[in-house]
Order: sequence, then C-alpha cells, then structure tokens
Amino acid sequence: MQDPTLITQGFTPPLLLSNFRLAAFDMDSTLINIECIDEIADAAGRKAEVAAITEAAMRGEITDFKDSLRRRLALLKGVPMSALEGVLKERLQFNPGARALCAALKSAGIKLVLVSGGFTFFTRFVAAELGMDFVRSNELEFKDGVLTGGLVMQSWGEICDGEEKRRMLLQCCAEIGCRPEQAIAVGDGANDLPMMGAAGLSVAYHAKPKVREQAMVAINDGGLDRLLDLLN
Repeated sequence: MQDPTLITQGFTPPLLLSNFRLAAFDMDSTLINIECIDEIADAAGRKAEVAAITEAAMRGEITDFKDSLRRRLALLKGVPMSALEGVLKERLQFNPGARALCAALKSAGIKLVLVSGGFTFFTRFVAAELGMDFVRSNELEFKDGVLTGGLVMQSWGEICDGEEKRRMLLQCCAEIGCRPEQAIAVGDGANDLPMMGAAGLSVAYHAKPKVREQAMVAINDGGLDRLLDLLN
C-alpha cells in the first residue's frame, strides 16, 4: 500500500538524482511557512480580505493570477516598509526540510531556482539563505517609505504568474544546457502548475487539492526533505 503522506504517480521510485540538473521552487507556503502578502496585509488590518483572495487563487478558483495580485496589492497601499521588515524578522520561517533538501541538491551539482509570485523583499533573503542560483519574483513599489499598491516593471515583465514561472524554468534549463525533463519543480498552488507541467519531476508540497492531483509526487506530511526518500 502506498504511503498516503508521500504519494507517487506515473513512475516507480527511486529515481536517480544524477538524472536531474535543475530544481525550481515556489517560495510562499513551499520553502517558507507563510504567504508573505497575507502577513503584510495583517499590518493594514486587511488580512482576512487579502487571505481569502490568496486562498482562492492558490486553489485555482481565481484563474487570473495577475488580476488577483493587483486586487490584493491595492489593499496594501500605504503600508510602511517597517511592516515588511517585521514580517521578515518575526514571522518568516523555513519549512521543515527546506535547508536539507536544497543542500543535498546543491551537493549533487543541481542548480537551484527560486521563482515566486511573491516579492523580492523576501526572495532576496530566502535565496541567499538557501544558495539559489537563479531568482525571479515581483518588485514592490515604494514611495516615501510606504507601499503604493503597485509593482515595479522589470526587464522580464511586471508580474511573475504561472506562465512566467514556466518561462523561467525553461530559460534556466536553456542557460545551463539541460532539457526540461532534467528539471524538478516544487510548489503548492495553482500558479505553480505550468512550471510543474514543464518539468521532468513535479512535486506538490502540502499543496492544494488541484495541485496534488496533477503532481507526480505529493508530500502530504513531513518536510521537504522527504523528496530525498525517492531519489538515489
């Protein structure tokens, strides 16, 4: 009987770690324990409203991620930078096994990608802590030390949605000279499905039902390092 806390679909483990050259990770609720935007909203007294939109977007009930993000950002207008600093220092924690999994993958020569619909304010810290090789996320716009409710346009675009996550995975594969089948993609929400679908191994971590159903591996209990149980 298959372990209900670690479900595999479409392949028979173990897999060879040497078959993979790149691993792409979502950040919020995957590598870390929170949805950063919801915690920022807490400072504005709008957490319930923002979190409801986040939950619907992650479940796939809101299919336009860009629209859902803009709606949430508008509710954060006027929140001071100090509130984000508080979230980073007091609320953000790495999920169990995140450091161990990333360290093991790096030791095996696998390049790490952090690709998030969240914000560079947090991804810079997470990427530095975990030794990420590539990072893509959204840049919050500040004016006079407070959020404007908008984002800063970057060279690749404004909003890192599901399709941008997929493009980033494929771009990084091309940059290091590997095939998408040699990539692992790990996420928890509906906006992770495009990159998970492009990767050779898709992993759902404590994920929404729609994501668990479509992933090749679903970790439903325990830490991220449980993935190492399937890799030799």
